[in-house]
Amino acid sequence: MKILVVEDNTKLAENLKQGLMQEGYAVDIIEDGLVAERRILINRDEYDLIVLDRMLPGKDGVSVCNSWRENEIVIPILMLTALDTTDDKVRGLNAGADDYLAKPFAFKELLARIKALLRRPKQSAPIILTHKDISINTTGRVVTYKNKPISLTLKEFMVLEYLMRNHNKVITRDDLYSHAWDFADSSFSNTVDVHIKNLRKKIHDNGKIIQTIRGVGYKMEN
Repeated sequence: MKILVVEDNTKLAENLKQGLMQEGYAVDIIEDGLVAERRILINRDEYDLIVLDRMLPGKDGVSVCNSWRENEIVIPILMLTALDTTDDKVRGLNAGADDYLAKPFAFKELLARIKALLRRPKQSAPIILTHKDISINTTGRVVTYKNKPISLTLKEFMVLEYLMRNHNKVITRDDLYSHAWDFADSSFSNTVDVHIKNLRKKIHDNGKIIQTIRGVGYKMEN
């Protein structure tokens, strides 16, 4: 799962990022509302959830949220605010936020709300994915090959899940990179190829399960 934190308090944003990464999420930070708005409008499938501050430079969170919903962005949004009146909450929810959390808050509560939002059905996405001899439980992060469990790192799991959810489609290296890594890392490295290589070893793949599309990326084909 990949989360975008839109928060102009640098210390809070970094603390949220570190805490969420420890829970297994990939996290990006944007500190400007207008920048965040444009990024999501361009890359509407990049994130699984957005943590959005209400008061932001560039464009306020309520306006950003409203813009996304008007453009049919359906990503779950958890809005944060230092304004804790009922009217403020109503404005945020009416703009399209899925939940609302007042500052200051405990990280445990934030995490619980994020997990609750991510449990909501998203276009009937299946929990159990299968492909040939591979099966993964996306909720429990359990992977089996020929009914025997195999151990994957978090990034390997994210890459495998993304390929399986998009089977029969050619997935570029940039697609995989955007899904599993934050944009602070260097996309010019061979990170994706290394993880694919390690993943193939663990699922006993000689290149027939995860096919290499030369010059483009990878594909899992039925």
